Amino acid sequence: MVGHGPLAGVRVVELGGIGPVPFAAMLLADLGAEVIRVHRPADRDARPNPVLDRGRRSLVVDLKNPRGAAVVRALIDTADAVLEGFRPGVAERLGFDPVTLAERNPRLVFGRMTGFGQDGPLAMRAGHDINYIALSGALGAIGRAGQPPTPPLNLVGDFGGGGMLLALGVLAAVLNARASGGGQVVDAAMVEGSGLLMSMIYGRYAQGAWTVNRGENVLDGGAPFYDTYECADGKHMAVGAIEPQFFANLVAVLGVAGRIDLAAQRDPATWPAMRESFAKAFMDATREEWVERFSGTDACVTPVLTMDEVLSHPHNASRKSFFTDSEGAIHPAPAPRFDATPSSRPRPAPAPGRDTRAILSELGHTPEDIESLLGEGVVR
Repeated sequence: MVGHGPLAGVRVVELGGIGPVPFAAMLLADLGAEVIRVHRPADRDARPNPVLDRGRRSLVVDLKNPRGAAVVRALIDTADAVLEGFRPGVAERLGFDPVTLAERNPRLVFGRMTGFGQDGPLAMRAGHDINYIALSGALGAIGRAGQPPTPPLNLVGDFGGGGMLLALGVLAAVLNARASGGGQVVDAAMVEGSGLLMSMIYGRYAQGAWTVNRGENVLDGGAPFYDTYECADGKHMAVGAIEPQFFANLVAVLGVAGRIDLAAQRDPATWPAMRESFAKAFMDATREEWVERFSGTDACVTPVLTMDEVLSHPHNASRKSFFTDSEGAIHPAPAPRFDATPSSRPRPAPAPGRDTRAILSELGHTPEDIESLLGEGVVR
């Protein structure tokens, strides 16, 4: 499959998993890499995620069958990178030891995604996004004052600190392999990735400009000029008026200048009364009325859109930041954008095994070989 984008010509084998590995694979596919996802037989009837699984080719292989493992090893021989999200040691037990694979394909990059990393006391423990970001300090920093930490969906561990960091690591290693001729193992752990996302906050904490108490800081909802407010119609507006000039514009448009001392913006002692004034003002009009009132004004105020509203927002529509597929699913468009090697619209998510015959044929299997593999249940 010919890709369009800056990664055209890069081949990636994705050993099927959930969450961060599919996201890393999606990012690479969006940028033009040929990504081949290896599904397990148990996945044969699974319904693909229309967004997360887009842009791939797919074959179903029984990795526990020696002939199946041989098929995938031959596929990996043709690849620039492999992505896997098993617990430490599982890939080796399945016959996919990165050292042995590198002997066959010296330039191979072996991307490994786990929650806790390939070693350490918790390496073999089960976990999910919430557990990993709990250990990095990220979860403890998110939430309202006096309330328990708020899980930020699974964006910080699985996707930001997991899949995106894995994709970055794999790309860096592929670049190095093309320069040096040698691949390497990339050990991406969500505890460490989500901690890395907290770099600015850890820096602010070191400077004495951040407290570990949730809801008492400028960016965690503690400051009334960086928060969300309900409008008369039950919808919300997001306020991020951090700088003095934006704060002054916010106060002016809200019509609360008589109750707010602009010079005391950063004084936490003024925040409770300030928040009350802002909340009361926003309740005087609907969200769309506030959008109109803030139109053309730099106050860092925007509507809080739901997922079914993003397509129709004028800015998103102008840049085609989202699109719908033939089934009506809303997709975020590939990002970032490239002027010389633009990404194309991703192909639809494949049903598991859709490309099995074609991929086997490309690997040199004869029609008789393919029928034999299918007949024995080695591939589907």
